[in-house]
Amino acid sequence: MSGEAISGDAVSGDAVSGDAVSGDAVSGEQPAKPLPPGEPADPQVTLWTALRHRPPPRFLLSPLPPRAYCFLLSGAFLGLPVLLVLALLIAAGLLLSVLGAGLVLLTGAALLGVPVARIERRRLRLVEPVVLPDPHRAVRVRDVGVRVWVRIRLRERATWRELGYAVLLGVVFAPAGLGVTLLLALAGILVATPVLVWALAPEPVMVLPGQAIPDPLAAVPFSAAGVVGFVVVAYLAGLLAGAQVKTAWFLLAPREEPLSRRVLELTRSRVRLADAFEAERRRIERDLHDGAQQQLVALTMTLGLAELELGDGSPAAAALLARGRGEARHALEQLRELVRGIHPRVLTDHGVAAAVTEVALRHPVPVAVDIDLPRRLPDAVETTAYFTVTEALANAARHSGASHVTVVGRLERERLRLVITDDGCGGADPDCGTGLSGLADRLAILRGRLVVSSPVGGPTELRVEVPCAA
Repeated sequence: MSGEAISGDAVSGDAVSGDAVSGDAVSGEQPAKPLPPGEPADPQVTLWTALRHRPPPRFLLSPLPPRAYCFLLSGAFLGLPVLLVLALLIAAGLLLSVLGAGLVLLTGAALLGVPVARIERRRLRLVEPVVLPDPHRAVRVRDVGVRVWVRIRLRERATWRELGYAVLLGVVFAPAGLGVTLLLALAGILVATPVLVWALAPEPVMVLPGQAIPDPLAAVPFSAAGVVGFVVVAYLAGLLAGAQVKTAWFLLAPREEPLSRRVLELTRSRVRLADAFEAERRRIERDLHDGAQQQLVALTMTLGLAELELGDGSPAAAALLARGRGEARHALEQLRELVRGIHPRVLTDHGVAAAVTEVALRHPVPVAVDIDLPRRLPDAVETTAYFTVTEALANAARHSGASHVTVVGRLERERLRLVITDDGCGGADPDCGTGLSGLADRLAILRGRLVVSSPVGGPTELRVEVPCAA
């Protein structure tokens, strides 16, 4: 086969995107608990809880209305420029799309919601005590580069929800915030009407068109209307800010989609099964090493002592004892090979590079090993990499007719990359046996990847990638 790729990604890098968070799903609303009268103001109470359970005097005298005013006014100053920039990027992108530069502007428009959402998560702390988590994957531009970062962000659903929130901020919430601010200013002017009439006298002051207020006492009803306006605006600002908080939780918070939950649980269950299998294999290796192997050693020694005690008295019996001792020694060697195959001690003590080198020394085909790792890797990664290499070397010895095999391993960006190459006849086909498919299944447990290139006539190259990060 000219080139065959076996994907070991049971869960690919995009299956669990930045929309999903491992662990508990984040709900957008904390449980509202009634606040008994006389209780001091709680800085951790949400707007909705205060609106629903606090009496009007406690709500109006709490810090929440001023916080809501600041939240709405700052949202107006943020939302309108965001809407303007978004419109300019889209218009310029469409106009310049013929020249090719428009794609960059349209990409910038699509990603505009990311910084806006980051600002909003900080701004929400004015009225929301619970910190809004970031739904994106933890990917830094300096680590992966601009192009990779842009590609990752565009594939995440959270990016498009944040863009929708940016549009809502400019189209709905910013004008509503300005409207509340104007109503608040109007209520303030009405409350200050008697002072204005007194300060500007004898100049006429009119609140209603064509009706001048003759004296400060006549302006008292307008002050009362202003006080009522303050109460109405306070509750209106609380409702509007609370609605914006709910919208932010709906669009900006991480989501755990049903499919993502199933994928995550499937991955965790497979990892747990692999860990349990590995623990059982080590237990068997320990029992064989400390139990059956020691008994065979004792049997060999006992047969040797019996042969010495018998001497030349019975040549036939001595021959049988010698034969039994040889068979016991052969069984001991086979048991040692079996124990070494279950889990080699050198892998536990010195790591995958030393373990693969030991296998290469016993291999019937000359093997050149070049595995250079800066540190020890997680146990699961080392075990998977070791048995993948040993299986590949066994396949090369049995089927390829190769005269030389090379094994190269490096750690790049927290991924172990192995390349196993032989100069055999090639033609390896995953559909004709379970060897390569078994390797891919083993790698899939750790979200690894196996790519096989084996054209007829050779050479055969196996590329293995195993993530090392948790």
